[in-house]
Amino acid sequence: MSTRALGEAEGVSLVSLGEIKELAEVGRPTVSNWRRRFSKDSPQLGGDRRPPFPDPVGGSVSRPLFDAEAVAAWLDLRLIPDAEPDEDGSLPTYGDRFRRGLRLRRLVALRHELGSAERLITDALAVCATAGQGDDRHAKALSDELLTDMEATDPRVARAVRQLIEELGSPGAAADTVLGLAERLESDLITDATPSPLVELISRLAGPLDVVSPGSDQPKVINLCASTGELLFGLGDIRGHEGIFAVEPEPLRRKLISYRLLAHHCSGVNVCADLEELDTLRPSAQRNPDLGPEHPSGTTSGDVVIADPPYAAGEREFDDKGPLSWALEAVRRLNPGGRGLVVVPSWTLSRPRGTTPTPNARMRDELLSQDVITAVIQLPRRIHRFRTGAEHALLVLRSQAGPENQGRALLVDADRIARRVGGAWPEYVAKVLEGGRSPVAEEARDFPVSAAGPRGEALFDGQSVLPAHRLGTKEQGLDHFAATLDARREAATALPQLKKWIGDLGVARRVPGSEVTHRRVGEHLRAGPLRLLAGHRIRESDIGDAGLMVVGREEMLGGLPLGQRRIALEDLAEYPQAQTTERGDVFLLTEHGVHALVDDAGGCVLLAPVQGLRIPAYREFLAGKVLPEKVWMRPYPLAQLLAAPRNQHRGSGSLVRRVSVRDMDLPELAPEEVAELEAILKETDRQRADVRRQLVALDNLALRLAAGVADGDLALRRRPGGA
Repeated sequence: MSTRALGEAEGVSLVSLGEIKELAEVGRPTVSNWRRRFSKDSPQLGGDRRPPFPDPVGGSVSRPLFDAEAVAAWLDLRLIPDAEPDEDGSLPTYGDRFRRGLRLRRLVALRHELGSAERLITDALAVCATAGQGDDRHAKALSDELLTDMEATDPRVARAVRQLIEELGSPGAAADTVLGLAERLESDLITDATPSPLVELISRLAGPLDVVSPGSDQPKVINLCASTGELLFGLGDIRGHEGIFAVEPEPLRRKLISYRLLAHHCSGVNVCADLEELDTLRPSAQRNPDLGPEHPSGTTSGDVVIADPPYAAGEREFDDKGPLSWALEAVRRLNPGGRGLVVVPSWTLSRPRGTTPTPNARMRDELLSQDVITAVIQLPRRIHRFRTGAEHALLVLRSQAGPENQGRALLVDADRIARRVGGAWPEYVAKVLEGGRSPVAEEARDFPVSAAGPRGEALFDGQSVLPAHRLGTKEQGLDHFAATLDARREAATALPQLKKWIGDLGVARRVPGSEVTHRRVGEHLRAGPLRLLAGHRIRESDIGDAGLMVVGREEMLGGLPLGQRRIALEDLAEYPQAQTTERGDVFLLTEHGVHALVDDAGGCVLLAPVQGLRIPAYREFLAGKVLPEKVWMRPYPLAQLLAAPRNQHRGSGSLVRRVSVRDMDLPELAPEEVAELEAILKETDRQRADVRRQLVALDNLALRLAAGVADGDLALRRRPGGA
């Protein structure tokens, strides 16, 4: 029999040095230092005398095993520095922490014996719920089910949970701790849990419910998708509140949240299986029948309606019960002056309406037309770490708009805010909503909802309403005129041979009253002045070094020179959808920013994710069929304006940040301005290529000199009189 098996047979729990580190929540060097410093053979200096560290009772020299109780008793003598005293005034020790970790480890170990993580969690929460009821054994909706689960609970689970309750001081804290073990237990329950930063944000936006005294006039809260209760308990102290309602259709989660509520002494919370059951509750929870036909009587309503539904990986754009239906349901159940908070996938806000609106587009239009959206908060990417590749937004909803914000909605890019302020972003976003603005304009701004606003501004235009796609503003704190003069001065100093050309470059401020308007690329694509060229997926085996030039991600990022990869015409014939570019087309790579190149020759094949933009009128202009003043845009200005800072940060996406081409915008310039800008940009590009050739020549010279000297073939000397 092994040492560990012998220890278990004798009722002794054995732990390794690594397990001591984990259970005591210290570093591995700390445990090694304890063992070395307080060994029997080590002299103990000063007044730091205590019993020696326990000797191993099993294992091997390389992996010794120790009696867990002996280790806990030794750690009881070591206080945790800077720890808060307990309620009785005693200071916690590493022994307390070690025993709690050991108890949880034993609970986790039982998962394999019971065969199911869900069974273990259900048994543990049943024990917590029973302890939470105490002597109050009056009839409850779940009392029979709870009694049945208690009778089926494994005695070892019950014993471990009761010890946990005693240690933590309350059944509610023990229930929360057990649910916190879901990931270690490999339970699927963790995959739908609302992340704690999102819980904090929703709690701040919902308001402090715990300051409201219990009674019939207290705010009513409805959680349309309760799961195991993260959002409900995040709202504050809900004990004694009778106006809280939760809907959870999945039986296991409904049972667990009910047990968790009982463990927290929250007997006044109503947990329903579906919305129909919610509407059969007591009349005091239902709407006043005098509110009007748009608010039907018999519908349970609330002052705060929240939902974080467990969206599946598959999209439901064509489903009448798609993700935005949760937002419509929340609005339908809001009391006048109430607030709805609903998490939705970002794609529901970014897909354009199109000529044939999808159910998702119709629901989005309905929310906008009813003027019930207070704010759209784009959440930090990967906030739901178990929903791989998904990006989410939080809709802040209202039953009706007030006079001060009627016809307007606030767009907030919390992803950008989180990159700037870190973990404090929920508090920062809550302040932005309270004040209606952010000091950084690219992070938050209110927009008109209807088409009555400035062109390109109104949200009700069938285009994306995702904050990252809309918040394109001027660079803050930057004087473009002064910055351009500085850049011109630096260029003249660095390139003295170009000083005259640079000096002749006239720069002036735009005359007041001649402000430039902007139009999104999507509008140009629909109207015809621009045409989008899609990139293609071509097998790597069909790409060689002869034929038409291939332009892909590597070429756009400078990883490969243009022209190194090519495809033969006979191989290209296998891809009937593939198009070749024309002279003047603009190549675009919109991953992690915007990268743009102008095709000066044509005849290229684009590899996805590279796309192209074509100016149809430019081909006729080159052929002399169109006068210059009739060409609204030219290739070089188009490429540079698309890559301008106002378009660079419009990216969205959880795994790869991409900028939507259709949601970029372009200034509307006079033809003569476009022609002048193109001339300057073309000359700048030519000069850049010339300087680049000089740099390449210098780099090659340095390389050959070093190689010749290294191989012993060259001897270098300065010419007499040389500088």
